[in-house]
Amino acid sequence: MIIPLRKPASDERERNRSAAALRYGATWITGAARTADARRAVHAFLLHAARTARVRVTTHAEQNAQLVVSELVTNAVRHAPGPCGLMLELSADRARLDITVWDTSPTLPLLHERDGTRVGGHGLYLVHACSRALRATAGPGGKRITAEVAL
Repeated sequence: MIIPLRKPASDERERNRSAAALRYGATWITGAARTADARRAVHAFLLHAARTARVRVTTHAEQNAQLVVSELVTNAVRHAPGPCGLMLELSADRARLDITVWDTSPTLPLLHERDGTRVGGHGLYLVHACSRALRATAGPGGKRITAEVAL
């Protein structure tokens, strides 16, 4: 009788390990960030996740993720001096995409009172509506805003 020295990992553990390793990051210098680049990064990342980690990504989920990244990168470019960056990370359970945008401004964004006559200032409402959770943290080098988008 042969007794294996190691117990093979379960399929679920293997999927979680490969899913947890799926990350993407980009940094842009001042004014060089383009929302189109960020949207393409989301599309490529989700396509890669679908192929390598068997993540099921609906069209609706991808559209939400692209809208979220567009708004967050636009705000970083518009309201912060210096570089900004993007981090995409697939959750270990493969059920959500965490989209983090950082910039050099320590000022946290505010949800202003709704005003249908105001031009602009509605992006954070869209991000909030498309996300399961939204977090903003300030630090000595600036801030990070993370939106959790359900897949």
